Amino acid sequence: MTFLRILLPLIFLVSFTGLTVAQDTVGDTAVTAPGHQTLEDILARQRGEDVPFGAEVPLPQTGNGGPEAGQLGTLGGASDSELWREIRADASTAVVASNSGPAAKVLMQEGGMWWLDFRHGPLLNYGSLLLGATILLLAVFFLIRGRIKIEHGRAGVTIERFKWIERFGHWLIAGSFILLGLTGLIQLAGRKLLIPYVGHEAFASFAVVGKWVHNNVAWAFMLGLVMVFVMWIAHNLPDRTDINWLLKGGGIFGKGHPPAKKFNAGQKLIFWAVIVLGTSISVSGLSLLFPFEITMFGPTFAKLNDLGIPQLLGFGPIEASLTPQEEMQYAQLWHSIVSFVLMAVIIAHIYIGSVGMEGAFEAMGSGDVDLEWAREHHSIWADEVVSEQNKASGDKQPAE
Repeated sequence: MTFLRILLPLIFLVSFTGLTVAQDTVGDTAVTAPGHQTLEDILARQRGEDVPFGAEVPLPQTGNGGPEAGQLGTLGGASDSELWREIRADASTAVVASNSGPAAKVLMQEGGMWWLDFRHGPLLNYGSLLLGATILLLAVFFLIRGRIKIEHGRAGVTIERFKWIERFGHWLIAGSFILLGLTGLIQLAGRKLLIPYVGHEAFASFAVVGKWVHNNVAWAFMLGLVMVFVMWIAHNLPDRTDINWLLKGGGIFGKGHPPAKKFNAGQKLIFWAVIVLGTSISVSGLSLLFPFEITMFGPTFAKLNDLGIPQLLGFGPIEASLTPQEEMQYAQLWHSIVSFVLMAVIIAHIYIGSVGMEGAFEAMGSGDVDLEWAREHHSIWADEVVSEQNKASGDKQPAE
């Protein structure tokens, strides 16, 4: 028993000493396997000494045939920073990928830095300035002009202006665009504006939900575009009455309103802005949802080069061979720029259709408008509607 009491502590002491020695040898260049980059290797390379990269030295194999884990990570010397610097500096570096997707071999895309700088700088700054200036100008205009009243008072008789399906299409666009605008701004400016107030975790939840809403509500917006285009295109073609309306400023700055059909020149401008800008936003959005199937900018740049437009403006040919990442970067910037412009247009439209003009909201609220309002703002259309009602009822006297 005395012998065992002496032997057991000795065995424990020897084992502990062996473990300590093993730990001390980790990281020693004398026992490190070839190819494993150590701190000494990195410091020596920084001094200009010729030290092989991990990628240049075969890694020792483990019992199962796989490479041993190195001191700098699970990939050992293969994850050396110099290798990634080489890939970043030379896009032609041979890369083998197990995934055969279009973007699988694009490991580092240096061109993304200008996109990131533009997105966080000019895009956000000038976009915010545009929206802020629009709201400020409308506020100043309201203080100077006030609400546009029905000059001769309400007639007390209403006529139908928009059917339910027309109002549905309008509100489908309006509601979806408001959601798209808010969620888009969260994705664009949330990191800069929201994180300092709500924190990273709360913003992460906002961002995830906002992305889901943005991607799915977009289909409702595109459906609304198609609906209003089909229903209202015939009423929004330019005609001679539009010239007179524009020359007189639509009666906004004085008394009396120039004659107009169902849509006046101002409303036609809003219509075409929504259709053209909304379509451009939709196409760029689809290219972001399906980046490998829909490409916008590579083919566009190639066409511009073929037409000689960049050369005509004093520039060289535009690079048209774009990686999927570059396509998405251009599409995201275009998507955002056009969205900012359309948001400014819609803000002005909301103003004139609500607090800016008496009786205007009723057109998209109930669908019926006061007869006197219709005669003041859309006299040609109002006369046509009254005439049709009189014919239908057999009454030769104009409705009052």
